[in-house]
Amino acid sequence: MLLAASLLLKALAIPLLARIAWLDFTTQKISNRDVLLLLCLGIGSLQFMSILAGSWWDMGLSAVAGLVLFLALFPFWILRKIGAGDVKLMAVAPFLTGGNDLVVFSVLLLVFALVTAAAMKNPFLLPAGAFRLYVQHLDRKGVVPFGVPISVAAICTIAFLICESLVLASSSGILNQLN
Repeated sequence: MLLAASLLLKALAIPLLARIAWLDFTTQKISNRDVLLLLCLGIGSLQFMSILAGSWWDMGLSAVAGLVLFLALFPFWILRKIGAGDVKLMAVAPFLTGGNDLVVFSVLLLVFALVTAAAMKNPFLLPAGAFRLYVQHLDRKGVVPFGVPISVAAICTIAFLICESLVLASSSGILNQLN
């Protein structure tokens, strides 16, 4: 039951991350309300998993990783190289993915950040005319919506974790015991 509750909280974070990605792309803003809601969903999910595992290691690792990311990215916000919403979203990401799966999140974030940077620097590679014009407008303003690759990497990591948990639960017979 705790596994199902944890997976449900992770699944509820996916549409919220999609909303954050869209709003960051269109308005270059990430609201504190959305980040706090993600934090609550992540902490709740981690708490259920910690109770299930009997160990608080993953929650502690997520808290330390979130704090390190916030402290590492805060100077970049002071220098106006990255937005405050991006810093807060990066600090919350370890709570959503869990400390043990930060490597998966980091690799996906690297890939999606490189794709975003390439799209921003070469908007002619993009298919639609209006979309291309908007990206060119963002490039002229010097704005990169970094919340988009953060959100997409978190969505993919959460989807991977949900699939992994379901495969593990079905192969160990837990799902049969619930029926």
